[in-house]
Amino acid sequence: MSAIIATFMSILGFCQWLANTPWSIALHESQYMYSVVESLHVLNLTLFVGLAAMLDLRLLGFAFRRVSISEMVDRLMPWLISGFIVMVVSGLLLFYAIPVRTFQNVFFRAKLVFLVLAGVNVWLFHTGIYKSIAEWTLAPQPPRKARLAGLLSIVLWASIIIAGRMIAYNWFDCDIQPQSAIVNWWAGCVVDSH
Repeated sequence: MSAIIATFMSILGFCQWLANTPWSIALHESQYMYSVVESLHVLNLTLFVGLAAMLDLRLLGFAFRRVSISEMVDRLMPWLISGFIVMVVSGLLLFYAIPVRTFQNVFFRAKLVFLVLAGVNVWLFHTGIYKSIAEWTLAPQPPRKARLAGLLSIVLWASIIIAGRMIAYNWFDCDIQPQSAIVNWWAGCVVDSH
């Protein structure tokens, strides 16, 4: 447990250092730039999730049933990758602008967990059932594992969006004290005991 606390404190210390860098301060205090980065993040999120949902609905057999899955993947993948890259870069910039508050946000942590799970889902899909796509690419209803990957993708990306949206409405902000010990623990608040 002490190793976890030490790691947490190291990350928090890094976030505090990051928050005091001139560019972080400039981005956070900018009249327009933070809003531009946030808008870019949301716009690319809609691009990425919209296209991913199209592919997921095809995997579930609910839409585009006349289009082969391999053709959809070939056509959508460049756009998915581009949207994802811009979304990640803009997300990192949003974190960079407000690192301490973001790191201590329970919804940010949930979003990271959902992002990791979504990445694992994509990896399992591409290293597993997707290898045999030639056998089922034209099937109106793909195999169960492909459908499960599509369903998990939709659920995880919906969870990512909800958690991401909730970051702005952090009811458990460490600056708001007193809070219950469990809330302070979960958010990672360092509370002065005096």
